[in-house]
Amino acid sequence: VAAWLTNLSGDVFALPVSTEIIGQPPSGGSPGPGPSTGFNLGGQTQTLGHPGLMRSAGMTWVKFQYKWSPGSDPQEIAGMVNAAHSQGFRVLLSIPGPLYPSSIDFAAYTQFLQGVAGYGPDAIEVWNEMNLNREWPTGQINPTSYVNNMLAPGYRAIKAVNPNILVISGAPAPTGFHDGVTAWSDDRYIAGMAAAGAANYMDCIGVHYNAGATSPDQSFGHPADPGVGHYSWYFWPTYNLYAGTFPGKPVCFTEIGYVSGDGYPPLPSNFAWGGGTSTAEHAQWLGRAAQLARSTGRVRLFIVFNVDFTFYGADDPQAGYAILRPDGSCPACGLLAAAGQ
Repeated sequence: VAAWLTNLSGDVFALPVSTEIIGQPPSGGSPGPGPSTGFNLGGQTQTLGHPGLMRSAGMTWVKFQYKWSPGSDPQEIAGMVNAAHSQGFRVLLSIPGPLYPSSIDFAAYTQFLQGVAGYGPDAIEVWNEMNLNREWPTGQINPTSYVNNMLAPGYRAIKAVNPNILVISGAPAPTGFHDGVTAWSDDRYIAGMAAAGAANYMDCIGVHYNAGATSPDQSFGHPADPGVGHYSWYFWPTYNLYAGTFPGKPVCFTEIGYVSGDGYPPLPSNFAWGGGTSTAEHAQWLGRAAQLARSTGRVRLFIVFNVDFTFYGADDPQAGYAILRPDGSCPACGLLAAAGQ
């Protein structure tokens, strides 16, 4: 166990010695730091280029996203898992497919998950934002299909290899838009998941929250909210929706973040609602959200989006979400660390 993860007291030499290897994958891969319970902080990264910064923020988990496609080799994720474990982090793998797919080969995807499980990740998120045609075939978006064709067989495949891997349902995109063809609102989608028996095939309900522009204590005043108070703009209402729909399951925020354009060009028009968020607010709100999440006793994972992304596109300002700011500072690190203690 990495020294920075431990806090020992008493007579250490009086402890019994065990030869059991905790977290050993059944085949291939490196053993993880061991099982984890309670509230856990982590961050999404593409390169794991700043492990020290992540530790300073109290993070013990790292999230990688791998874009699967038919023919993908599970061995391609082995390096991600081994690198994170060697740095003392547990690993969450988010495994979606190509954008705007015309079809999904469910059998091939399930087989890939089974192969990935053999390399010892600590958690797997089964797909991503499947309530949008950006991630699921247009006209085929359906929570029952997701549960029956992907989540349930994926869960069985993963657990058959390693029952200790945490299986997280794919987090829908938070949205109130619903036309039944190109998108389902996430409240309807997760209600459909629940009706289809999703709770039987996951250890944790996946949640995304990435459109906040107010303190997580607020449920009003978002710049894009016309006064309706839609849950997707606010932290507590979003948490309550998911926790209430799956009352018997832990909640896993597999992506939670606030965007700030400080130090970058103006935010794209579709992110204009975040234009007034300062770097200081970005840090304060992340820390407070982590504090509130921990206080629920239901949130198992709190994965910050993101640690150190550098891409700042005309339509996708990912770097604006990063806790590593353009000047090299991390105002959120201390606040996150304090919230996790």
